[in-house]
Amino acid sequence: MSAIPDGARDDGRVVEARPVRVWDLPTRLFHWVLAVCVVGSVVTAKIGGNAAAWHFRLGYVVFALLMFRLVWGFVGGRWSRFGTFVRGPGATWRYLRGEHAPDEWVDVGHNPLGALSVVALLGLLAAQVATGLVADDEIANTGPLNRFVSGTVASAATSWHKTLGQYGLITLVALHIGAIVFYLRRKKNDLLRPMLHGDKLLPAATPPSRDDVATRAAAVALIAGCAALVTYIVGLGG
Repeated sequence: MSAIPDGARDDGRVVEARPVRVWDLPTRLFHWVLAVCVVGSVVTAKIGGNAAAWHFRLGYVVFALLMFRLVWGFVGGRWSRFGTFVRGPGATWRYLRGEHAPDEWVDVGHNPLGALSVVALLGLLAAQVATGLVADDEIANTGPLNRFVSGTVASAATSWHKTLGQYGLITLVALHIGAIVFYLRRKKNDLLRPMLHGDKLLPAATPPSRDDVATRAAAVALIAGCAALVTYIVGLGG
């Protein structure tokens, strides 16, 4: 019998475990491409100057990725769907008290606390994209949709984008990394490896995510559609 990480135990008893596909390939690619784009966006924002062009480009990629993840959260692999990991207050409180039932599968994909982090991060990124589209730094950079809003709205959006939004995003990313380190060091639960190869050692009865050729083809069509829509929206600014 293989060693079983946290989450592969049932009522304190070690049960037979096997590799289970938790993260489908589209979800994994989304995760890593988004991570690169977020880091790149922050770096290019700090550099400024000619790097601002890349800041906008990376922002458009993030825009398309967020559209993709919103839809994929309903049609993607089982453990990528919002319905399987976004929990209500009651379920989250039970999890904190260690009273969750085995059939709630809280440790397969995102646990209830991780789900809150994911939702917060996606929401803040959406706010950053929205404010960036209409922002105006009154120097050299203007969002493509700036002409559709008033000067007051543009000023407020710019202020949020450059201060609260930016530092809030950095804080959430730091907390995300901190949680990964905490689970690895304190709970001996490696959250990174499953996001690399997709599988996690879990009880044999754990239902897997679908991750076949048809699923991946659907993801390609979806991200292509999202990219086309972002191109159209950005182009509205002329």
